[in-house]
Amino acid sequence: MDMDGVLVHEEHLVPGADRFLQELQDTGTPFIVLTNNSIRTRRDLQARLRRTGLEIPEESIWTSALATATFLHNQRPGGTAYVVGESGLTTALHDIGYIITDIDPDYVVLGETRTYSFEAITTAIRLVERGARFIATNPDATGPSRDGSLPATGSVAALITRATGREPYYVGKPNALMMRSALRAIGAHSENTLMIGDRMDTDVVSGLEAGLQTILVLTGISTRASVEMYPFRPTRVIESVADLVGHTETPFG
Repeated sequence: MDMDGVLVHEEHLVPGADRFLQELQDTGTPFIVLTNNSIRTRRDLQARLRRTGLEIPEESIWTSALATATFLHNQRPGGTAYVVGESGLTTALHDIGYIITDIDPDYVVLGETRTYSFEAITTAIRLVERGARFIATNPDATGPSRDGSLPATGSVAALITRATGREPYYVGKPNALMMRSALRAIGAHSENTLMIGDRMDTDVVSGLEAGLQTILVLTGISTRASVEMYPFRPTRVIESVADLVGHTETPFG
């Protein structure tokens, strides 16, 4: 399941999300919480969720930073990268044995940050021009804040692309690669797994492309009206995860 818009909304618990997760834990149903945001480590996110009243094990959290690190480890073990991002991304790369450097790196890896530096972006552009492979954790163009939209990874990636003519490879949602890495993390198979999300353009489409059934909740971005704008549909649309309490074993029945 997605995190923001599904379990929490603007740092507040979505009503009923705690009862929903408790039922999953009581029935021994494996689950994993996904986020395209690469800023925080799993431990940081666990603490953030705990403050809202949700107790989720670290191993049940999966971020675009972890998916990116897994992808790079499979592609080029023990490589090097220049990183524009926060501790969630640098920690994930360090944990797979990557060296972070601005001297002839194998990759330029772009992630979420609240302090995009002109100097860092300029360095990224020059390294990509010199042949570094360009990776981005996710394509989200904007992120939410209490004051309005914030530029996110996709917007900064577009800037680097415009300067270099090189498109990044996006690892996070809607890339089904992130979904498959999450499935492997909990030992699940697409045939008996479902994806719960609040966005048609990332959560639902990535679930569909990974072969999962999908549930759209209306506690985040997408609405019943916006569902009709897309050429694909979720398996089911519900108001919130609270509607699944008492039905987690038969969510479509």
